[in-house]
Amino acid sequence: MRAGVDRDAGRLKPPARWRPAQWDRCDGLDMMADGPRGRVLAIAGSDSGGGAGIQADIKSITALGGYAATAITALTAQDTHRVHDIHRVPPAFVARQIAVVLDDIGADALKTGMLGDAATIEAVCDALVAYAPNIALVVDPVLRATGGGPPLLPDTALDMLRRRLLPMASVITPNLAEAAALSGRPVHDVDGMRDAAHALLALGVPAVLVTGGHLTGGTLVDLLVTQAGVEEFAAPRIETRHTHGTGCTLASAVATGLAQGMGLRDAVVRARAYVRAAIAAAPGFGGGHGPLHHGVKFAPCV
Repeated sequence: MRAGVDRDAGRLKPPARWRPAQWDRCDGLDMMADGPRGRVLAIAGSDSGGGAGIQADIKSITALGGYAATAITALTAQDTHRVHDIHRVPPAFVARQIAVVLDDIGADALKTGMLGDAATIEAVCDALVAYAPNIALVVDPVLRATGGGPPLLPDTALDMLRRRLLPMASVITPNLAEAAALSGRPVHDVDGMRDAAHALLALGVPAVLVTGGHLTGGTLVDLLVTQAGVEEFAAPRIETRHTHGTGCTLASAVATGLAQGMGLRDAVVRARAYVRAAIAAAPGFGGGHGPLHHGVKFAPCV
């Protein structure tokens, strides 16, 4: 058992502002029988290849029985090899999308992905303060595409991300590179993941899910870190190059769980099971980092 991990104490409790009454529920895909349950507003960029970004968000939320609404922050010309070009949406129009969706349809959880620049981050934060001050927010701090290409968030926008958006989040889901950039600490192993997560907690983030997909070795580890402690999730690596959009998919799956009344740990457990199943069933499209199979059927409670 690693320091800070208390497996006998039970589930980690989320911040009080979004703690659900149905803490222990972990539902399967039969929720689709009565129509979508759990409204999720995804605020992210479009991936023309369909494997990541808002396309992955919509597919993941729908696959898990939720209802997906969107606010598009950017259009990318993107395939399985790289991001070729980016067309950014004006920040005021991003905020307008958020406002009209929340004013009419509403949301039970929010998820952010690619935001693109500091002005967009500020506009999104202002809109969320005005229209969604008490709604669970999952922040996927997207900085770069796995396949390469221009940055999806320049370094000049990191300060705005730390100061404005991260303290508003219920949970953030950085990968190793994102955790390092946001915390200012090197992240090469599980100890580094833990150190970076604690540094991010100090910024006012109540929960950090650091994903270890870029670790070396045959076992991959994700860490869920809150002020209550650290929980380690380990699983064998699936040997594949088809991992495009895993971060977007995981964050949207967690947001869907929260929208459906799950506790944080249950939402994470189901989301990880879903992502692993989608990777294992990847269709093999493209010559680079191919997409997942978001429509996969899986055993949700592990």
